[in-house]
Amino acid sequence: MKKFIAIALAVLTAVMVFAFAGCGDKTNETSELAAIKEKGKIVVGITDYEPMNYMENGKWVGFDTELTEAFAAKLGVEVEFVVLADWGKKFMDLQAGTIDCVWNGMTITDEARNNSSVSDVYLQNSQVVVLPADKAATLTTVDAIKDLTFAVEEGSAGQTAGKDNGLKTVAVKDMATALLEAKSGACDGCIIDKTMADATVGAGTSYANLGVAMTLSTEEFGISFRKGSDLTAELNTFLKEYQASGEFKKLADKYGVTVEE
Repeated sequence: MKKFIAIALAVLTAVMVFAFAGCGDKTNETSELAAIKEKGKIVVGITDYEPMNYMENGKWVGFDTELTEAFAAKLGVEVEFVVLADWGKKFMDLQAGTIDCVWNGMTITDEARNNSSVSDVYLQNSQVVVLPADKAATLTTVDAIKDLTFAVEEGSAGQTAGKDNGLKTVAVKDMATALLEAKSGACDGCIIDKTMADATVGAGTSYANLGVAMTLSTEEFGISFRKGSDLTAELNTFLKEYQASGEFKKLADKYGVTVEE
């Protein structure tokens, strides 16, 4: 009888430990929203990337900047923007807890899905080749640019697109730096997001001497939170509401971002 009781107690203990462990996991998975509200702010990892996040008169502005602020307002918290030292290590920063999300025209990739909780798609994008305007008009195939060298943001979709197409690339801090490399002639050109090229390249822009030669790949943008975070579902709900209200399209028009109708 004592042996039976001992076995029963052992089984009960194991069940309780498993149950509490399960509860602990569930708490970890669902606590981020509450933690953000208690903290009173959401810390967002970004890079200098016009028209998504960029400085103007000492303040962060841009499509993603204002979209983030609208989401934060819904949560009743403030936003702290943190410039990532290395875009290629963004998921390490996220997992380390130095930021709460990555929200900066981030391409949805297998790496993103494996290392974070990714939101629904909110924008379409592509990777484009930027060259001096005279060359952009004539060098319109990948074979024509095989001997050139392109600046790309470290860890970016542009870097991947360059590699996938067998192009020579030099990794730099961010896409803004890649554009400067192309403008100065330090590199023959750069590979950047179409959203950035639309806002910064060509006549009447900051880089009037540059032009888009071709598109290398297409992609989709999303926002990354830590794995298991309930902030992802909260954001997805917000995005649907913001799009339905017409505010999303107004914001896109303000910053020259193309959205599908």
